[in-house]
Amino acid sequence: MLFLLFLPFYACTLLGNLSILVAVIASTQLHTPMYFFLGNLAVFDMSFSSVTCPKMLLYLVGLSRLISYQNCVTQLFFFHFLGSIECFLYTVMAYDRFAAICYPLRYTIIMNSRICVALAVGTWLLGCIHSSVLTSLTFTLPYCGSNEVNHFFCDIPALLPLACADTSLAHKVSFTNVGIVSLICFLLIIVSYTRITVSILRIRTTEGRRRAFSTCSAHLIAILCASVPIITVYLQPTPNPMLGTVVQILMNLVGPMLNPLIYTLRNKEVKTALRKLLHRTGEADG
Repeated sequence: MLFLLFLPFYACTLLGNLSILVAVIASTQLHTPMYFFLGNLAVFDMSFSSVTCPKMLLYLVGLSRLISYQNCVTQLFFFHFLGSIECFLYTVMAYDRFAAICYPLRYTIIMNSRICVALAVGTWLLGCIHSSVLTSLTFTLPYCGSNEVNHFFCDIPALLPLACADTSLAHKVSFTNVGIVSLICFLLIIVSYTRITVSILRIRTTEGRRRAFSTCSAHLIAILCASVPIITVYLQPTPNPMLGTVVQILMNLVGPMLNPLIYTLRNKEVKTALRKLLHRTGEADG
């Protein structure tokens, strides 16, 4: 039953994000910084779900629940690698909206192609550093007791209780690391959107204000959907395992599926690009 429930979510995540990625690549109207970062987010969402969901779906249909030590290390690394990229990418997207709305005449200079590529590469490099620290701290500990992970994938809160050594340093560093990354990103986003709100209120036309608020509200909804699970799972002094499992299933399955809906339903350019793409595909088949 769980397999039948979760499979459509994962399929919709792949299909929705792949559609956005293809639309961004194929439509010249979407070759702008905002959609460049949206394309990056689509790649992230597909990859993030694919770190944990395929293995979970396989053992839900009765296949082996075993995972090798090497695969466990790989799963934890990529989960936190891609998870931290989400925080950094949302921050970059907030800066992009800040530059577009607060400095419209200088926007193309501020967010030129070289800057966009540098910011995108920077998010991946920072994510790699962040995840490497957490992974190395977790797996330098000796594991000589139970090998049963009380979770649906390899994550720090589920692995540390299995270690037969003092885990206080790993607990403190993981709590601090995730907390600092989330807090810095959140503060930068708040600063950007405070400035954006002030600039939007200065726009004289109602249509101009509506378009600006529509674009920004989609981004804020996506940030809210991403930040609540992080706070619930990683930033509680005494986490609840059952609550953490439910929240992480939602974060891995529902969150990445919602982003395409959030950005397409409130975005005329993306919807127009998808319609044109489907029309061209239909003509080619005909």
